[in-house]
Amino acid sequence: MNNKSKFLVVGLAAFAIGFGINNYAISDVPAKIAVVDVQKVVNSSPQVQALKKEQQAKAQEVVTFIEKARKDVAAAPDATKKQALEDKYNKELKERKTKIEKDYTSKLSAIDSKISSIIAAQAKAGNFDVVLAKGAVLYGGTDITDAVSKAIK
Repeated sequence: MNNKSKFLVVGLAAFAIGFGINNYAISDVPAKIAVVDVQKVVNSSPQVQALKKEQQAKAQEVVTFIEKARKDVAAAPDATKKQALEDKYNKELKERKTKIEKDYTSKLSAIDSKISSIIAAQAKAGNFDVVLAKGAVLYGGTDITDAVSKAIK
């Protein structure tokens, strides 16, 4: 009986301590929350606009290349030369596409890193504990989108 009472007292003490710690963890420590409209920030970024224009120019170059390749293949005198030209142009087209995609990915990654660092800097400047995407928040939070957009320009 004595052992059972000890286990009961130890169990109740553990429960009380756990309950007390839980209440402390859920105490009224207000967190400052900021929200950012990431899509608006990205669309207003001059670097993103320049990258879009650059991609459009490269896409036009690819279209011009394809048209030239089709004309060259159609003008070839026999089937073996046509096949050789097709293979050559297909290989070159694939290389161009790969290079364009790698270049785009690296530039987009650099822009993303810059935007993320600016958001972090704005959050620290405003003493915010958490920054969330505006689309994920139904209500509340301080909107820092304009400050981030200004800092990016």
